[in-house]
Amino acid sequence: MKKPYLKQFPDESGFFGKFGGSFVPEEVKKAMQEINEAYDLIAQNSDFIAELRKIRKHFQGRPTPIYFAHNLTKKYGGAGIYFKREDLNHTGAHKLNHCMGEGLLAKFMGKKKLIAETGAGQHGVALATAAAYFGLECEIHMGEIDIQKEYPNVVRMKILGAKVVPVSFGAKTLKEAVDSAFESYMSDLENSMYAIGSVVGPHPFPRMVRDFQAIVGIESKEQFLEMTGELPDIVTACVGGGSNALGIFSGFIDDSVELVGVEPLGRGSEYGNHASSLSYGEEGIMHGFNSIMLKDSSGNPASVYSVASGLDYPSVGPEHAYLHSIGRTKVECISDNEAISAFFELSKEEGIIPAIESSHAVAYALKIAKDLKGKKILVNLSGRGDKDIDFIVNTYGYSL
Repeated sequence: MKKPYLKQFPDESGFFGKFGGSFVPEEVKKAMQEINEAYDLIAQNSDFIAELRKIRKHFQGRPTPIYFAHNLTKKYGGAGIYFKREDLNHTGAHKLNHCMGEGLLAKFMGKKKLIAETGAGQHGVALATAAAYFGLECEIHMGEIDIQKEYPNVVRMKILGAKVVPVSFGAKTLKEAVDSAFESYMSDLENSMYAIGSVVGPHPFPRMVRDFQAIVGIESKEQFLEMTGELPDIVTACVGGGSNALGIFSGFIDDSVELVGVEPLGRGSEYGNHASSLSYGEEGIMHGFNSIMLKDSSGNPASVYSVASGLDYPSVGPEHAYLHSIGRTKVECISDNEAISAFFELSKEEGIIPAIESSHAVAYALKIAKDLKGKKILVNLSGRGDKDIDFIVNTYGYSL
């Protein structure tokens, strides 16, 4: 019998086809190998699995529900629109799914400190939460521009006991936060663990984060079948690095379900105005892995932009690059204005305030729903918009 997809990829070297791998200095490669060996060990350990399940149920509040958006479905008059409510996961987003796993792994390895980058702040908040839970130190690197946009999450991280390090070089956003966090990690490989916030980075992180996020897809498949008696026709999620998308895609990847990643088109397709890596990028190595990335004229990571701080990254997880290259996933783009319009639409029609990142996937569902009568669309509502409210009101007011 053919193995399920998740059992086949990545290979032992961390490659999804030609994408992935570990392109890091020798001393970091040794640290990555240590993490990989520890993860392989605990992933088979029934005690670890039982502990993680206990955390998910009693601390995170899983399973999160699937919600049928009756008002939006009626208004758009086409496909049935459903949301996987990861915004109801503790801390308000899907990020805690892998952060609790990474924290448990760090504790198992005897590490004393968790280090990470964050864009929108959701990964930072989730990791600070995990560090508090496991009694570990926590250091979060965040671009100064994102600190201004997502200040409520900065406050949450500090209340949770994390040290927030402002990043003031370059574009002062997510890419630079990764660079800064990685530099800090290299200064103390023995006592710290770099808890990457998406399905990016050197092996084993793309695999490990996907595995921890797969709970979203596992739950979704079971819940959708129970609710409707069949699978959705389309499953869609926003894609920056791509952790929430791979999480929900994992549950349906071996099924005849259309999987659509939604990238941020920002202000348009011109250079520096978007962060749509799969749509406009080319093969390249960045932050220790080979994938599809946006490049400048010199071949370096390009300047990128998105209204969503969690999506403005010039590359994408290597597994997304592979799945797109073989035609298993589709990629669509949504602009800032479309995403913000969907933010207000979901808030006012269903009483759910979404994260701006998630609003990109919501916008795509609303865009296609009217032409798909009789079909069912499942959107991964990856986070809630509490963190975005001040920015939204200051920039757009209370409606578009």
